[in-house]
Amino acid sequence: MRRSLLAASFALAVGCSGTSGAEDDGKVFRADTDPDVQDSATPTDAAVDSALDGGASDAGSDTTKPLGPPYPIVLAHGFFGFEDFAGIGFITYFYGVKDDLAKRGEAQVFTPAVDPFNDSTTRGLELLARVKEILVKTGAAKVNLIGHSQGGLDARVVAHERPDLVASVVTIGTPHGGAPIADIAAKLVTDDRFKDVVDALAKLVGGALWSAAGEKTSLIRGFLQFTKPAVADFASAYPDMPGVSYYSIAGRTALSDGGSACVTADAPAFVTKWKATLDTTDPLLKIPESVTANGLANVPNDGLVRVVDAKHGTFLGCLPADHLDEMGHLLGDAPGVGSKWDHLQFYADVVGHLRSKGL
Repeated sequence: MRRSLLAASFALAVGCSGTSGAEDDGKVFRADTDPDVQDSATPTDAAVDSALDGGASDAGSDTTKPLGPPYPIVLAHGFFGFEDFAGIGFITYFYGVKDDLAKRGEAQVFTPAVDPFNDSTTRGLELLARVKEILVKTGAAKVNLIGHSQGGLDARVVAHERPDLVASVVTIGTPHGGAPIADIAAKLVTDDRFKDVVDALAKLVGGALWSAAGEKTSLIRGFLQFTKPAVADFASAYPDMPGVSYYSIAGRTALSDGGSACVTADAPAFVTKWKATLDTTDPLLKIPESVTANGLANVPNDGLVRVVDAKHGTFLGCLPADHLDEMGHLLGDAPGVGSKWDHLQFYADVVGHLRSKGL
């Protein structure tokens, strides 16, 4: 049973990466740049910091005063994530979201890629470097960070390190309080040799992602960050910062309405409109959902993250979506029988909510 749970967890991570059926041409993601952030050369950290401290931006303005709201949107991917899988264009982590937002008039939406496997301290600092480049490119004073799953933890690192550059952090299905399946996995991988095996499997199955990330990355280090003790340490190291607006949203699946766990006085209309909609769990998430729900206890969750653990800052409520539906995967497939869940409309609503707050 334990082996099957660990295998399911690993298979799930691979499945979330969108690797199935895709050709590996070695161009999974650009670890050092976002094609929308830069042209041909990556500026040095010193050059970026100099520009942020008063140098001219690429926006073409003669003034050194950064631009105010509306601020650019930065979508931060989760564990085993990517910006553009295998360089083929249409398989993106936030499936179709960037293009849809552009059609709705949001021209400054960025999807930078960071190490797909590592812990959020490593990934967060990489994301911070990308944020700085985005600010230099756009001339904006700040960004709005929207993170799914581990991407929400990465965003918290950025906000803690440079709160002056972040207007808001919105987290979706982020394991702020940990993930039960990670605690189970932690008990199974106490042998360092087994940890090496897990990393070797990740390198084999997700080889292109691994190659792009570099040999210093580690799937096991990133995954074990979601244990209860690890997320507690993370919270102590990266507390919320004044001046940054923090919002969180959870997912609920397995035909659960979420019950009292999803009740919040701060729920906006774009969340409450989904109250009567229920979600069936994607087959890839069946075993993890059962573990996360604690069997017959039926704790509300999205297949990987419990509602109670997804709460952080101002909790906006729950969505009828499992962990894959939250970003439109797999490949934009239907969310479940009888469900009209629309992830593209959801992200448009999240951005609209930020704009209504003057962000």
